Amino acid sequence: MATAATFMEIPVANHSTSRGKLWTGRVFTALPVAFLAFDAVMKFVKPAPVTEAFAKLGYPIETAVALGVVLLVSTILYAIPRTANLGAVLLTGYLGGAISTHVRVGDPLFSHILFPVYMAAMIWGGLYLRDARVRKFFALRAN
Repeated sequence: MATAATFMEIPVANHSTSRGKLWTGRVFTALPVAFLAFDAVMKFVKPAPVTEAFAKLGYPIETAVALGVVLLVSTILYAIPRTANLGAVLLTGYLGGAISTHVRVGDPLFSHILFPVYMAAMIWGGLYLRDARVRKFFALRAN
């Protein structure tokens, strides 16, 4: 009988990742991590642009710290290789909420609504390039 640990494991024949894929994946990981960590910290500091953005988007400024905590924890989980998959899933949900918010207020498509999509693409692209298990997972789903 399979245990929970073996059930969740995805067998990978070759754990090696080329140096080019690995470094491209690291860059694709570092850029969203830097941006999202900065965004989370700004939610704690609450400078005028953040306060104005919250008002424009219809959120009370009191929610900024909670959103900052969620974003920072999710970003840290993504930055740690062992928990990167969980972090990527949590960030995908967070960014989905950002898309919904920008659609709701009628923001421009390419600069506001699709920006979280660009971030999510970099998050998953970076993970895909640096983690053979993620590549194997998506290869299994393509068949």
